[in-house]
Amino acid sequence: MGDGTRFKVYCSECREKVELAAAAFRLALGATKERTFYSFTCPACGAAVRKPAGEKIVAALTGAGVSTMRLLPVDG
Repeated sequence: MGDGTRFKVYCSECREKVELAAAAFRLALGATKERTFYSFTCPACGAAVRKPAGEKIVAALTGAGVSTMRLLPVDG
């Protein structure tokens, strides 16, 4: 399904535009849109990058087979 799918993203740290395979991403689905994000490690600088994921990004990443985890709601 997601074989060979690649995504172009910007690193928040070094500002490099990089292209990564779907396997390089992790997707976290939170109870709210504010707690839903994707993450990757920048191959240019090694930074752990975390960015918000809206509905279209979630659909694209899940469609490509990106590893997904569901976050538990925070009590408070």
